Amino acid sequence: MDYNLLRTLHVAGALALFASLGAVMLGNSKGKSASILHGISLLFIAIIGFAMLKKPPMHQYYWMVKVGIWLFIGLAPALVKKKVLPSSVVFILCLAAAGTAAWLGIRKPF
Repeated sequence: MDYNLLRTLHVAGALALFASLGAVMLGNSKGKSASILHGISLLFIAIIGFAMLKKPPMHQYYWMVKVGIWLFIGLAPALVKKKVLPSSVVFILCLAAAGTAAWLGIRKPF
């Protein structure tokens, strides 16, 4: 597939992910649609991300850090639902993690 198309789909998945995070953290809805969108968005981002890599470069570690960030953002709704951290703190941490992931993807520092 075209790299620009994959990159556009990856960004669209990230937008859907943060839309679902906002809905989950507001917690006003009783339905599970926001949680379902969160999971689908995470899966979509992972599949597209590995499609962009084609073969993960084992000698570079930036993509492994991005997988760790992906796991943290996947865990974030559970932190809010179990009241481990306030939702505003978790959302700010997720934004910082996403910014770090974007920086790692663009700069590939290590």
